[in-house]
Amino acid sequence: MAQMRAQITRLYQQGRERFSRLPAKARVVLGLFLFAAILMALHTALSGKDASLHLTVQHSFRSANLSLWIDGDLAYSGALKGSIKKKFGLIPSSVQGSLSEVLPVSSGAHQIRVQVESDEGTTQQEILSGDFARNTERELSVSARPSGLSMAWRTTTASSSSSGSGWLARYAGALFLTIGGSIISALTGFALKELPAHIRTRSEPEPKAQSTAAGQ
Repeated sequence: MAQMRAQITRLYQQGRERFSRLPAKARVVLGLFLFAAILMALHTALSGKDASLHLTVQHSFRSANLSLWIDGDLAYSGALKGSIKKKFGLIPSSVQGSLSEVLPVSSGAHQIRVQVESDEGTTQQEILSGDFARNTERELSVSARPSGLSMAWRTTTASSSSSGSGWLARYAGALFLTIGGSIISALTGFALKELPAHIRTRSEPEPKAQSTAAGQ
């Protein structure tokens, strides 16, 4: 720990010295970008979607469209395609198809509405409520048939980042990546703006010394 503190102190002093060498304009730009990066990272950490909805669909339509709303907001829309299954490889028996999608969702209670619209013009829909724990995935099983639509929850499973430390590490990494990208953007923009003028000033020839005595 003492070694780590000494290393952090040394890095801080080096960074402070380098920062003090920057022009005033660069300091202001860098400070603004850092502030914006911190605000964006905090917003992501506080309002990010930290759970998952695993949608699995079994249907018997040749072609249909499925839409899913979470609390009234459209979260997914896609086509359902089925194929004809044959008995003994010869006799057509039924149409079967499947769909699997994982959708991000924020933790808490949500109302899920699923609608299936076939090419024949028939529309079916069902509503189901569910509670999502942080860093978990819930599977919603949907059975869509011409005779009706049904939905049911399956077992909730914990995600790979179920611990609090994993959640903190994920958002800490996002914070540092955002700050790092902002620093690079700020320094790049400043360099592109100020470097040509600096090079032009350095490349201008110095005025020749004028002679102080006549005839020299």
